[in-house]
This record gives sequence, structure tokens and C-alpha cells, in this order.
Amino acid sequence: MMKAAVYRGESNIAVEDVPVPAVGPGELLIRVESCGICHTDLKKIEYNLLPPPRIFGHETAGVIAGVGEGVSGFSVGQRAAVFHHIPCGDCFYCERKLYAQCPVYKKVGVTAGFEPAGGGFGQYVRVMDWIARRGVVALPDHVSYDEASFIEPLNTCLKAVTLAAPQPGDFVLIQGQGPIGLLFTMLMKLRGVRLAVTDTIPERLALGLRFGAEEAWHPAQVNVPEAMKRFAAGRGADLVIAATSARGLVEEALSSSRPGARILLFAQTSSRERLDLSGADICVGERTLFGSYSADVDLQAESARLIFSGEIPAAGLISHRLPLTEIERGFALALHPDAQSLKIVVQPQRIF
Repeated sequence: MMKAAVYRGESNIAVEDVPVPAVGPGELLIRVESCGICHTDLKKIEYNLLPPPRIFGHETAGVIAGVGEGVSGFSVGQRAAVFHHIPCGDCFYCERKLYAQCPVYKKVGVTAGFEPAGGGFGQYVRVMDWIARRGVVALPDHVSYDEASFIEPLNTCLKAVTLAAPQPGDFVLIQGQGPIGLLFTMLMKLRGVRLAVTDTIPERLALGLRFGAEEAWHPAQVNVPEAMKRFAAGRGADLVIAATSARGLVEEALSSSRPGARILLFAQTSSRERLDLSGADICVGERTLFGSYSADVDLQAESARLIFSGEIPAAGLISHRLPLTEIERGFALALHPDAQSLKIVVQPQRIF
């Protein structure tokens, strides 16, 4: 048996004893050492988007504890990070590199029990065969499990940046400087853009400046569209990334951008989130409004390299490392951030 944080419905999580998953041919068993708390999982729990019971958590790193028959390239004791979605590579969407729309990609291939949901909030996860073949990343000794847990979320940001294709010297606005927004800031610094960021927590604005922004604004204290136009040669942003979700954010993005700009929605992942926009701001203003969701298998190696090399100093984003029994506190910190909270990492092998 093992410990796991089980979602039981009605927004409730309970740490329970559940069986260690059994591993079949082609599969891996991983002892989870670190799993980051992601807002997509928080939304599923807060809004009860999926039927219980489930064990969430997908930003997972740990040690291979079991190897199924026929697995090659991995052995017991090897350190690894794991992706929970991998596409088939052969369908209509994969041919167009729209991997997140692939039917196989939409199947979760990592579980700690019950309906597969990532499982990283359990002490062990079963990695199914198609994930074991293409979705497991071996870790070098100098990279901690906490750092390795950023490989998957960094991949999602790198995918979005690749789609947005900013050019050196472009004026870019990133709305939100939580963990994801700060990863975007780090990536944009590597692209050589002129960067402004917003957030409502002063400490996060300070981190935005530290990690590459030239300007950092509190949207309740600064008129962001006017400030962005002053910063961006009187025109407005060439690119806006909505790295958080709040009422009025996309309208602000449109107002802060120049004609012909691109606005990327990244955090609008719940069907309950609705937008009421001026069609003319998009049509007459010739703006492009687009989305990016989840990871890209083609960027797996690059996202790992950025973490391994230290070019993305992800460990600097971790504010709390919590044992499994404090996972509800971790969810509360992530849902209601303050000056002291940023990225919350759960360490399932720690019970207390």
C-alpha cells in the first residue's frame, strides 16, 4: 500500500491508503519524489470538472522503482521525469503538429490508481506503455527532483512562445507573474524582446524585473494600456500573453496591443470562463487572438535542456516544499497566493 491524495468530489481531497499500482508489459513504476501543483489540476478540483475518485498531479519527477517486461533504456534506480500525455504521431492532428488535439494525447497515460489523472500526488505512479516509450526523461545527477518537476510546465510555455514567434526587439506584455508567468518572462528574456509584466502582488513584480522585464505594473495602480503604449514607442504591444485568468484581462490585452498584434490565451482552460470582446478590435484592428494548451513532444528535449543547463533557473520559483499530508494547505496557497507563496511542490515520500 501507499499514501495518495485522492479527489473525492465536492472539491474535497483526502490523503488515503491505496494500492501501489501494478505494472504490466512495457510499463514503468516510478516512486514520486516531487510533483508541482498546477492550476489546471486546481481548476478540476475547485470546479469539480471530472468525476471522482481520481489522483491528480502531473508535474512529476522521481526514481524508477519497477520495469515491465519489454522495456528498454530504463532500469530500476534511474532518476526520471515523466510527461502524462504523449500523442500517437500518426493521426490528422499529429500530421499538423496539433498534438494536444490528438485522441491518444487526450488519454492520460500516468496513474496512481482509479481513472488515470496524472497520479503525482501519490507515492508511486504507473507509466503506461506509450508514455514509457516517448514520455520519460532521464535526469542527470546534478538536477534535483524539484527542478525536474518543471520540465513539463516549462514545455507548455515553450510551446506557446514557439507559436507566438516573438522577434528580438518586439515589445511584449505578459499578464501575470505567477510561476507560469515568470517562466514566460525567463523564456522571453532568452528571445531578446522588450518586456513589460503585470501582477497584483508587488513581490511577484519584483521577480519579473529580476528575471528580465524592463517594466512591471500593478494593474490597479497603473493604466496598463496607456503605460504599454508609452513603453512601446507609442504603439502598444506586438504580443500579449495572458498567463493568468481574471475578469477583464483579455479586454486589457486588446487595449494594450497595437493593430496587427498577437494575443495569446494560455490560462483560460475552464469552459466556465467566458469572454465578451469587441469584434472590431480584432477584425478592424487586424489582431490575432489564439490559444496554446499543454505540451509539445517535439520540444521535450529542449525543455529538459533548459532546466538541466540552468538557463531557466526554475528552482528560484519554489516557495514551498510540502509533505503529502499538507497538500490541502498547498492547494490553498496556490489558489490564494500572497507575498510569500509562489510555486508549491509536493514531496509525496514525506508524510510529515
